[in-house]
Amino acid sequence: MRPCDNHEISQLNELKIDLEAFVFVAHYRMNGDIIMTEQMPIMGGWAGGIEETAIVGTATHLNTPTLVGGDWHLDGPTHMRWGITTARECLMIAAHINRAIESHSHLLTGNQYYTAAGPCTEMCLLEAAAQAVTDTASGRELMSGCASAKGTILDRTTPIEARMMAYAARAVAGMDPEKVNYLLDKLVETYEGISADAPRGSKREKFNNPPIGKTFQECYDVITLEPTDEHLQVLGKAMKTMEKIGFEFKL
Repeated sequence: MRPCDNHEISQLNELKIDLEAFVFVAHYRMNGDIIMTEQMPIMGGWAGGIEETAIVGTATHLNTPTLVGGDWHLDGPTHMRWGITTARECLMIAAHINRAIESHSHLLTGNQYYTAAGPCTEMCLLEAAAQAVTDTASGRELMSGCASAKGTILDRTTPIEARMMAYAARAVAGMDPEKVNYLLDKLVETYEGISADAPRGSKREKFNNPPIGKTFQECYDVITLEPTDEHLQVLGKAMKTMEKIGFEFKL
């Protein structure tokens, strides 16, 4: 790795760090490396609910420059039940965290993407788009994705998810936050399986049984590295779903 590459330091949940990490910190600092600190607060875990997890997540960002001298922070609020970052609660947490950081610091921030659904599914792309919309509207500088199918199944991630993230980010760049929030609410409903005004605790069946999609080898020509027609058609379908909601893409 080069000094200009990102050298990761992972904090532990919640608001902890192991002593071995400081060995890496010392090495990176002496070598003049770019240091990226990473932490994924867990909503529903030790931190608590939405508000508490947002506070914890904000605090982990502050650890970046003060504790390890990091150059930027990689976030990723994760839902305890589903192990994803695209649940409605996680998007709320990520947005509030970043607005707090952006309003009171010059720290560069990013966010990790863990969708419930796998590649070559409309659900996966809509999830990635929702988080990209959230990150863009709240002022994040970097998007790190996408770990599709919760990042737990072999070969279940492709560049098309990242392309969807880029399209969605550009669609809302510079848009009034209130309008973004309205569109985002409708977008989350498309893959969540319940409406926003449903009773609290309503089952989100799509999260309980998400489609795992297809492998990279099934989605791309491994020689030319071009996506299959089917994969591009799924992308087009997801974009049409978003256009019906009110998104306008700037390709």
